[in-house]
Amino acid sequence: MAPNQQLQFLRDKIKEIKTAFLFNLGDSVLKFPTTIVSTVKTDDLGYVYFFVKKPKQDIREFETEFPVRLDYFQKGKECFLQIMGKAWVITDPEELTNFTCLNEDVASELKPDMVLVKVKMMKADYQETSRAGNSWWANTFGYIFTWFRSSNAYRPNTYFPAS
Repeated sequence: MAPNQQLQFLRDKIKEIKTAFLFNLGDSVLKFPTTIVSTVKTDDLGYVYFFVKKPKQDIREFETEFPVRLDYFQKGKECFLQIMGKAWVITDPEELTNFTCLNEDVASELKPDMVLVKVKMMKADYQETSRAGNSWWANTFGYIFTWFRSSNAYRPNTYFPAS
């Protein structure tokens, strides 16, 4: 799959699932906690944008860039997406104003207790999950059969959109 097709595939899946767990993988003492985020936008350069609740401490005390993992999963969807990347907290008022002016629907979501974060996707693992509607016995049999048949049956498709 070509890099543009990979990025478009990932953008489509993110738009479909929309919600993710944000894990801050930085080593800083003061860091954003693990939280649930709702994706606001993904762009053509491989950035994912979302809002997080502003911490009680002064935002300037936090690192402005840090490694993250986003786990996209939604009940009822037959896929799981895990994105590794680098996050930036957007605190510059001019950059924030430009972002909200270009995306009018985002401006309505902006609240004073929220901060905008953008993540550059470096690596993404996409995995199809089991089919819904099967009995537990059929699912168990399928897992065991697949496990014996092939050792790579549960490996995800890996994409590198930043390349």
